Amino acid sequence: MKNQETNGQYSRIENTTQIKGDIISEADFRVDGSLEGSLNTKGKLIIGKEGKIIGEVSCSSAEIEGQFSGQLSVLETLSLKTTSNVVGEVNTNKLIVETGAIFNATCSMGKEVKSLDKKRQAHEKTA
Repeated sequence: MKNQETNGQYSRIENTTQIKGDIISEADFRVDGSLEGSLNTKGKLIIGKEGKIIGEVSCSSAEIEGQFSGQLSVLETLSLKTTSNVVGEVNTNKLIVETGAIFNATCSMGKEVKSLDKKRQAHEKTA
């Protein structure tokens, strides 16, 4: 992980931790526990083998080994490892899927990736 690390460190949810709520981060983020809510980071997201996210995620790039369910917006590259299980709606520029990965999602690809924040702002303005 190279994006905006602080002293070689990154934000992390340990495998014994469960969080319900919304997270905003400027740095890379790793999830080995579980998150139910939203995560918005300008860095890279890694979901470890034991990691699980249910909700909305917006990040620059992502590598998934664990489980994801919800809306995922990745500005650059989304990499799904052999042990990954992704369900929901995905919006990314590039997609890499390893053999064995489970990918049951609608997927939009291209250079015009819309972040979840832009979707929320548009919704808030019309509401």
